[in-house]
Amino acid sequence: MNDPDRHNAENQNLVAACGLYCGACGIYIATQANDTHKILQYAMLLKQSYEETLCDGCAAERKSLYCSKMCTFIDCKKSKAVDLCADCNEFPCQALLEFKSKMPHRIEIIESQYRMKETGVENWLVEMKQHFSCPQCNTVNSAYHLTCRKCGNMPSCNFVLEHDHEIRQYLSE
Repeated sequence: MNDPDRHNAENQNLVAACGLYCGACGIYIATQANDTHKILQYAMLLKQSYEETLCDGCAAERKSLYCSKMCTFIDCKKSKAVDLCADCNEFPCQALLEFKSKMPHRIEIIESQYRMKETGVENWLVEMKQHFSCPQCNTVNSAYHLTCRKCGNMPSCNFVLEHDHEIRQYLSE
């Protein structure tokens, strides 16, 4: 039996304070797929344990230690009593702009904040799932899956199609 409130809560966990869509995070994808090998790769890369790497999304109880330690946006959002960064009178702040500029998967966070305000979080979540899904098989891929992780379609999703150059440049560094 499907519990719509549980489904809604799980979806809400995929809304990162900064405007990222956690459903397209490689760590989240590996955790949900119980992909031990991939989780261990991320754990080694981030210099943390397997258990510390597991993640159910930014707003979930269990989130990667890396994100928990480095994220300043969760506490900022709470201290300013706003639901979205876009609700803050300092939006977009310098910290958010700097965060956005460091990695390609963050390219759309400012636009995502505006879109959540415009359409609502639930509609944004539906749009993001589609944005990161393979047009051939509907598998959600990360921003760094250039080809679909399930069927091999290239590009893996619309996000990769739109930001291919930035992603490839980052991956080559």
